[in-house]
Amino acid sequence: MYDMNEIVGSHDLLLVTLDTLRYDVAAELAAAGETPTLAGLLPGGRWERRHSPGSFTYAAHAAMLAGFLPTPAAPGPHPRLFAGRFPGSETTAGGTWTFDAADLPTGLAAAGYHTVCVGGVGFFNKLTPLGSVLPGLFAESHWEPEFGVTDPASAAHQIDRVAEVMRRLPSGRRLFLLLNVAALHQPNWFYLDGATREHGDSRASHAAALREVDRHLGRLFDLMRRPCFVIVCSDHGTAYGEDGHTGHRIGHEVVWTVPYGEFVLS
Repeated sequence: MYDMNEIVGSHDLLLVTLDTLRYDVAAELAAAGETPTLAGLLPGGRWERRHSPGSFTYAAHAAMLAGFLPTPAAPGPHPRLFAGRFPGSETTAGGTWTFDAADLPTGLAAAGYHTVCVGGVGFFNKLTPLGSVLPGLFAESHWEPEFGVTDPASAAHQIDRVAEVMRRLPSGRRLFLLLNVAALHQPNWFYLDGATREHGDSRASHAAALREVDRHLGRLFDLMRRPCFVIVCSDHGTAYGEDGHTGHRIGHEVVWTVPYGEFVLS
């Protein structure tokens, strides 16, 4: 575990949530060399298997933005990177960066960070009160229809907006950036060659979406200032017919098990 008391204040922070990405699909593609950008940065070229704090986007992100990142899928307790001050917390350790706020963006803002969210799925669209809660935690937030789940070029459009944010960022100001990548979320059939709307989404189109996202992530990481501490993970998985289930917000292994990685760009 990194000592986050040494990271916070000296590094920019980037949290990339690959919305709805399944662990098994991510691990298979990394092992097959089909996601070279991510595999080249993940420790050992592999994803860590973790459990999500929530079974759908809103719940998982609300937890993560309070410091409850996906938990290693092995017996704990597991110290956390970030934690709000909470008497009796069993997962706050010496290397945990603690904050006196209800959420991580507010805590980091108090530590001098400019906090930015570039949203993807509907819980970040700011079109409704519910869609405004998560982006409302940040000093600056962005969402456009072309960032959303129905645009096949959403990842590229989102990273274009990140580039604009980086151009405006004062050189002496530390950054906490959340990028919620929408491409893995259904509908994703259009990423699979030969698929049609009638064919629908599948595990194969989910994998094709991840390959497409990986093609663009190199540009995202190149935009980041150094040093930058990066967390890349899924917020939850999704089912494609396993045990009769489709989608998420259910207590199934393919939903709860997510890929996770952390590393420093230097």
